[in-house]
Amino acid sequence: MKRSIVKSHSKVCGLIAVLAFCLTAAGCANSDESASSASQAPPASSSAASAPSSSAGSAPVNSASSSAAGAASPAPASEAPLTPASADPVQDMLDRMTLDEKLGQLVIVGLDGTSLQTETRKMIEAYKVGGFILYKPNITSAGQTLQLLNQLKTANSSNPAALWLSTDQEGGRVSRMPESYLKIPKAAEIGKEDSPSYSRSAGQAIGEQLKSLGFNLDFAPVMDINSNPDNPVIGDRSYGADAETVIRSGLAVLKGLQSEGIAGVVKHFPGHGDTSVDSHLELPVVDKTLEQLQAFELKPFKSAAEQGTDMIMVGHLLVPGIDPDHPASLSEKMVSGLLRGTLGYEGVVITDDLTMGGIVKHYPIGQAAVQAILAGSDIVLVGHDTARETEVITSLKEAAVKGTLSADAIDKHVCRILKLKQKYSLSDKPLSAVSVNTVNAKVKKLLEH
Repeated sequence: MKRSIVKSHSKVCGLIAVLAFCLTAAGCANSDESASSASQAPPASSSAASAPSSSAGSAPVNSASSSAAGAASPAPASEAPLTPASADPVQDMLDRMTLDEKLGQLVIVGLDGTSLQTETRKMIEAYKVGGFILYKPNITSAGQTLQLLNQLKTANSSNPAALWLSTDQEGGRVSRMPESYLKIPKAAEIGKEDSPSYSRSAGQAIGEQLKSLGFNLDFAPVMDINSNPDNPVIGDRSYGADAETVIRSGLAVLKGLQSEGIAGVVKHFPGHGDTSVDSHLELPVVDKTLEQLQAFELKPFKSAAEQGTDMIMVGHLLVPGIDPDHPASLSEKMVSGLLRGTLGYEGVVITDDLTMGGIVKHYPIGQAAVQAILAGSDIVLVGHDTARETEVITSLKEAAVKGTLSADAIDKHVCRILKLKQKYSLSDKPLSAVSVNTVNAKVKKLLEH
């Protein structure tokens, strides 16, 4: 009897907590105006249709989900509207979102196969995930990739916010594009040119490729300094061995990406260059003081933060001099303290993939996801394994219902994400076709010296 009473009491508490989310409107108005005020407007694109919108009057609403409202008859001229039109469409969307829809925005997940699978559809329809990341096994040809991204968009059309459709397209050995696309030079080659204009053109070339297939988010550029020759994971993915080269080349590549309507992700804060362990396999340790990091590794990220970059990825690195107990991706001292506080970054923060060995060998993945959000990240990336993706989402829901993740904090995270989606005018409208020859011609011209 005692057990059943306790169980009933827990259910009532859970329902009360969920109701509290519906009644709370912390939202964008009271949160830091991160993605809109701190981020620079991306440079104008050569294609106006693909450039991010700087208008505050449009929200990242799916055209399919808003079509009914658009078809409504206008009120007669003699009837004044009951309430004035909102000046903040993102706030309006946030106010209408359910708890599940909000929590879904905090997650980008991977998927299996080269077409829409049942598990992936569930991620969209049941868990309302904010986006997907595609890896090389998901991409076999330009036509297949376009079709897969169109399938994801169509499946998401009834959800309030359009999807992030992302990949790691850095150039060089980290390339996810179909084999029919021209190869992009590796970062080390771009940095060796030491030409901001060429670096920007390389970013534009990557953006052209991604845009042609329907991607809108790229986990690039790498802003780690290649300072350790024994580093097994960075190497020629870095633009150089000194901070100035990385800053000049990396930020120019980022501007090129943005000019093609692609949001870029600066990675891997606080710097993965001076490690001898691959965080895909284990947790690297960086034995440096804050002063040493500020004099070297942090310089590219400080420059990116000052320029209002769209999104910064936090790596799975243990820095005992700052936080001996948590890797950077799970550390409040690192994310809220150093990145947001000391460096003053107000944009979107995302973790590196939580399924990497640096995390799952040391933490239950659901616990790690909750800790990452508590530490200050806005999005957790879960790139592999449907069971782990589900565990992350259910753990976030449990933490929200229990009050571990507060309604106000969740709204602030979601607000940042929605504002960035608004900035890039994300849409779930499918693309009709892709011309590989046209894309290759544009890329070839951009990469000509």
